[in-house]
Amino acid sequence: MGSAMHACSMLRADGRATLSLYHHCVFPYLLDFAMRSKVWRPLRRRTLADARGRILEIGFGTGMNLRYYPSSVKRIEAIDPDVDLDRFSAPRIAASDIEVDFHHLDAEHLPFPADSFDTVTCTLTLCSIPDVEHALAEVRRVLKPGGRFLFLEHGLAPDPGVARWQHRLTPLQKRIGGGCHLDRPTARLVAGSGLALDGVRNYYLPRLPRFVGYMTEGAALKH
Repeated sequence: MGSAMHACSMLRADGRATLSLYHHCVFPYLLDFAMRSKVWRPLRRRTLADARGRILEIGFGTGMNLRYYPSSVKRIEAIDPDVDLDRFSAPRIAASDIEVDFHHLDAEHLPFPADSFDTVTCTLTLCSIPDVEHALAEVRRVLKPGGRFLFLEHGLAPDPGVARWQHRLTPLQKRIGGGCHLDRPTARLVAGSGLALDGVRNYYLPRLPRFVGYMTEGAALKH
């Protein structure tokens, strides 16, 4: 009995070590590869087109948004908790004309005063924030009155058959996709934070499976 329990303990430890190795050494490369896809380029540019004033980007990731901000944007502040992504984001920051004040922080605890930012941007990030409701409350808090939250996210599809698969696959996706949920209702979550949805569009992204390709894109205002 004792030796069997010891063997099981070793297997669990090995499993955790393997998963940790994956998240530190493999997942960052997979994420950067996925985020470099041409399919995101027009969507990023369209989402970020109205960014202005003092800007905060949550979920900076591998820095792929930098080239899609309007030419009028000269500086942004950005947060991301994942230090393993620095190997990709740091060279992009160095090569960009935009000055980036970067912080290793999570979106649930923003160290900025209320009413600090004219714009908060977020692309393909809300799916992986552990406490997304708290993060959106923080977004609302740090936005100035009249400020805009610009977002591009995948999430829960309206088609029952697609949604069932999203619910089934989310536990696996969370393990292999850095905490990514396939079934978060983006527009409902944003509206639930007290921000007013403004010009939101929903669509299935061509060339992607429907369970990962249902998109919510648009803006929300702080009144």
